[in-house]
Amino acid sequence: MKKGEQRKQELLKLAYRMFIEKGYENTSIDEIVAKAGIAKGTYYYYFASKEETLEAVIEMMIEKESAVAKELLQAPLSIPEKLVSVVNAFRPEKEEAVITDVLERKENIVMHDKICKKIVEVAVPILAEIVKEGIAQGIFSCTHIEERVKMLLVTSQHMFDYGNFGEKDVEVYIDMLEKSLGAKTGTMQFISQVLVEGAKE
Repeated sequence: MKKGEQRKQELLKLAYRMFIEKGYENTSIDEIVAKAGIAKGTYYYYFASKEETLEAVIEMMIEKESAVAKELLQAPLSIPEKLVSVVNAFRPEKEEAVITDVLERKENIVMHDKICKKIVEVAVPILAEIVKEGIAQGIFSCTHIEERVKMLLVTSQHMFDYGNFGEKDVEVYIDMLEKSLGAKTGTMQFISQVLVEGAKE
């Protein structure tokens, strides 16, 4: 890694820690610069604004999640468990909510859309690989794989992240998922427990 890129990564990691510890709104560029021990001009060489820093921090988080997801491809899990585990890997850590919550604000809608597209771009190929493996093993039976896993990702993240579900919602979601993937009834039933545990966190 070149020295300039290394310095940029160090700044990102520092900003990440400060955003978590103090909150995004409560962290100023001056504080990041002081903590890093660099000139303000050096900071602006890498990032045009605090918003650009936030976007880069979230992209760094997505890269970390992607690395975890790729490791799960080799994990000793069933295909359905692997599928859900990978979707779950793209959820922010609980402590990272102070960063990702900023994206929900109206003024950040463009950045929010950009980050969502990035997650889809990174996660869909990994999920598609699992579904293809499931088809080869006779667990799933479906076409238009990438389109289906994109729907799975978006729907699942909404369910997992916001806890917007009741018992009936979970039943409908599992039924929809099994039918979409061409899986036998009951194949994805374990998800109900995953959702319950996630809601308790």
